[in-house]
Amino acid sequence: MAGRLNWLRAGVLGANDGIVSVAGLVMGVAGATTSRGAIFTAGLAGLVAGAVSMALGEYVSVSSQRDSETAQLHKERHELKNTPAQELAELSAIYEAKGLSPATARQVATELTARDALAVHAEAELHVDPEDLANPVHAAAASALSFLFGALLPLLAILLSPAQWRIGVTVVAVLASLAATGAICARIGGSNPRRAVTRVLIGGAAGLALTYGIGHLFGTAVG
Repeated sequence: MAGRLNWLRAGVLGANDGIVSVAGLVMGVAGATTSRGAIFTAGLAGLVAGAVSMALGEYVSVSSQRDSETAQLHKERHELKNTPAQELAELSAIYEAKGLSPATARQVATELTARDALAVHAEAELHVDPEDLANPVHAAAASALSFLFGALLPLLAILLSPAQWRIGVTVVAVLASLAATGAICARIGGSNPRRAVTRVLIGGAAGLALTYGIGHLFGTAVG
């Protein structure tokens, strides 16, 4: 359950990144021009670039984590093969530190080691499950998809709205979606939803106003 919640939280945060980054981009362009083609091109480029960046960053990060876990497991296998008595004593000490008596800790360590030495030592010493290492491909795909899902909302909102309502509709859609992602993250993390929603709404509104203002200012000046 904890693993699924972590994935869900990462997905929601990825969608939130997509909403904020692409919304800021298209709002900035909309502040400079009313051309639907220019807004579409900028939004699509931001969507693709953001998804690739998110996927690549997640792939590199999770690959590094997996490499580290694999190296630790290799070292643990080597130690279990060459110094089994020392590893058993180390495991017994871990259980004793958790509150078991020395005799009970020794018995538990002996029985668990006999069942699956690597699994029990990896869990107790490294906090790693050898059968469930992080998958960089899955992480990259999930990150890219969540970003794309979030980024599509502001892009569609600004492209499908009539020109005179374009900014208002996009702002409402973006703030509503940000409020939803803030509430979901708060529920997952067990924090106060109202506080989380307020923070994300203030930050989102400020970001939209800033990017639109910059686009309007510099677009007018350049034009």
